[in-house]
Amino acid sequence: MEAHVSRAVSRFRRPLTLLAGAALLAPLALTAPPSASAADRYTVTPLEFTVRAGERSCTVDADLYRPAGADAQHPAPAVLATNGFGGSKDDGSTDVIGRSFAERGYVSLVYSGLGFGESGCLITLDDPAIDGKAASGLVDFLAGTRAADDGTKADYVTSDAPGDPVVGMIGGSYGGAIQMATASADHRVDALVPLITWNDLAYSLAPNSTGAARGVSSGTPGVFKWQWTNGFYLMGEAQPLLVPGLDPSRFGSLRCLHFAAKACDTIRLLNSGRYPAAATQEMLTYARSVSPASYLSGVTAPTLLVQGQADSLFNLNEATATYRALEAQGTTTKMIWQAWGHSGGQVPGELDLGQGNLGTSYVGQRILAWFDRYLHHDEDTATGPEFAYYRDWESGYGTADAVPAPSRTMYLSGDGALVDSRAKVTRGSRQYTNWPLPTSHSESSLAGIIGLPDPAPYDTKGTHLAWTSAPLTAPVDVVGAPKATLKVVSRKTERVQNSGDAADKLVLFAKVYDVAPDGTQKLVNRLVAPVRVPDVTRPFTVELPGIVHRYEAGHRLRFVIAGSDTAYFGNRGVKPVTVVSAPQDTGVLELPVVG
Repeated sequence: MEAHVSRAVSRFRRPLTLLAGAALLAPLALTAPPSASAADRYTVTPLEFTVRAGERSCTVDADLYRPAGADAQHPAPAVLATNGFGGSKDDGSTDVIGRSFAERGYVSLVYSGLGFGESGCLITLDDPAIDGKAASGLVDFLAGTRAADDGTKADYVTSDAPGDPVVGMIGGSYGGAIQMATASADHRVDALVPLITWNDLAYSLAPNSTGAARGVSSGTPGVFKWQWTNGFYLMGEAQPLLVPGLDPSRFGSLRCLHFAAKACDTIRLLNSGRYPAAATQEMLTYARSVSPASYLSGVTAPTLLVQGQADSLFNLNEATATYRALEAQGTTTKMIWQAWGHSGGQVPGELDLGQGNLGTSYVGQRILAWFDRYLHHDEDTATGPEFAYYRDWESGYGTADAVPAPSRTMYLSGDGALVDSRAKVTRGSRQYTNWPLPTSHSESSLAGIIGLPDPAPYDTKGTHLAWTSAPLTAPVDVVGAPKATLKVVSRKTERVQNSGDAADKLVLFAKVYDVAPDGTQKLVNRLVAPVRVPDVTRPFTVELPGIVHRYEAGHRLRFVIAGSDTAYFGNRGVKPVTVVSAPQDTGVLELPVVG
């Protein structure tokens, strides 16, 4: 049995590691000059650092890429980077960052994050007090104020002041959040480029798309995203147990070998399906403590956020929340919505590691300009528009001064129509009932990514409600997060929703399909909005995941409320739901339309 589990984990871990490490940053292409060998352009030195991180000393495994000609008389700015979850300094993307920036004249220091590769200590989910503190120790090395364990020093990094190196950070997913965790506590970091990362892990792992008090954060615990969460949990626990010279501080307890206790407890609580008030509040507090949502006030470094449209793990709403928080506090920030994310979405011409197109892709050029401006201090370098988004219906990126707000309103009619005027609403009520097992399928999550059968999105009759518009007379371009204001009736939920266990509240899933003239429907990037309704006796507003999509003329919009979804935990018990429509009190769907 043990051998069987080991083989299963191994098969599961390999594609996920590629996803979380190399593939997450696969499109992060950094072109190299064609002339001269790598040895002539830079040298690579393996290094180890013993750093203090929280209450432990951790060994950090790193590689130092020193460009040819960089010395104390000719210093160069530095780039610091680490891996995505499940990767290491040796995976494709992290290694490429080191090589490619060294080829462009930067001193590059890439390292395996705590708990990964041959770096010691536990996985603490980019905790600023632990992972951020460890990264700050590496900034000390780049400042020339501390040596590596073998005595190596870096006295050839440009400085803003004694002990203050010129250093930027770049990386994706797990390697994206660490940048903000580091910069929040160490203001020596001069520029950040976080790609496809989170704002609030409580939302990422158990999203609640209603009742947000700030950004994406909700006071009511969300709906457990079991596929993604347990996939990453298995990746963390599948890290090698026996590696020569591996720091023993990396291992926790037999209960959870590689994760910090609070991270382990969070995963176990989510999997339990029961969310008593005290334990749930502790879980939310911890998840947010290791999330940018809780420490962005300390981030002052100019930040270029890059988020993927095809991403059911960290959707566009997370980057938007980070962008708005940074902008509100006066931190220089800009945002790009590229095509690819954790759920795929690579398209020709986008930033792509295999093609090596940093200099020719839009996002690559923006990254180079960002570092030119804030690491080379070239004030004449233009860093691009405030907000840019990939669109597949027109060449080039669309741009705007801000993320578009909802601007077109539609109404849910009692006859199942989605109409453009409240006066067109037909009175009536409609009901659906969830089953004990999931009856809707939306997100691709892990199945399609790791090669398992993955059917197209579907909703089983009787377990969902749909409202469909008339055919569009002209294209409608939606850029941003649609919103729906709903009022539902669920008598069974009313009787149990105040039990003290959040699992007794009503769970539903909202989504918007694009329906072609032949009746086939498309769920854009297969994104869905999970909701745990705080109180079914009151109206509530759902913020759906942000999208960039053109609904063509002749197509119809279809808004759906479903009782379950295969990628998430659902309702505890069967809970019939009724939606009543009347002209004076009906559901509203708002779309952020541009053009």
